[in-house]
Amino acid sequence: MKIVMLGAPGAGKGTQARMISEEFGIPQISTGDIFRANIRNQTELGKKAKSYMDQGLLVPDELTLDLVVDRLAKDDCAKGYILDGFPRTIPQAEALTRALCEQNSKIDYAIDVEVPDENIVQRMSGRRACPVCGATYHIHFNPPVQEGICDECGAQLIQREDDKAETVQKRLDVYHAQTQPLIAYYKEQGCMYSVDGTRTMEDVFNDIHKILK
Repeated sequence: MKIVMLGAPGAGKGTQARMISEEFGIPQISTGDIFRANIRNQTELGKKAKSYMDQGLLVPDELTLDLVVDRLAKDDCAKGYILDGFPRTIPQAEALTRALCEQNSKIDYAIDVEVPDENIVQRMSGRRACPVCGATYHIHFNPPVQEGICDECGAQLIQREDDKAETVQKRLDVYHAQTQPLIAYYKEQGCMYSVDGTRTMEDVFNDIHKILK
């Protein structure tokens, strides 16, 4: 069971990937985790990736793919895996398809967690965090008892730069330009499924569970 998770930033695909991983006993794999593991273990691929990251550059697609393919060859991926955050672009998806094809393998399911932009902006721009103890809140869904004050330690809550509406919208624009075309790509491959991500976490997971069963 080889799965690619798709969805805009803030759609909840990471949470769903974690729940699938626990339910089916297959690893959730993100490029960030792969980069960190290879850098920590000082592998040759990790050293190459670090040289780009230290300069503030994006790791090139070819190197990213090498790192992903290397990770997919590990024993814990024998029953399958969930790719969370890769591929992000059509060239990455095409390269992944070719690499898997060489191993007589392919992606079985591409699952898109669909959430309208306005919902995502509301979700993310409503987040508040405590800079002292790290507790997190949401002004609509999980507000503190006293507005703007942390329940745990009484510190003033802040809105992270990443959660500001204009930052969220920029991230969504990048997603629509670069990553959303993957939906059409995986439809052509015959493995594309969409779920309504506006509902509760459990309802979304139940839909995905039915697809995978």
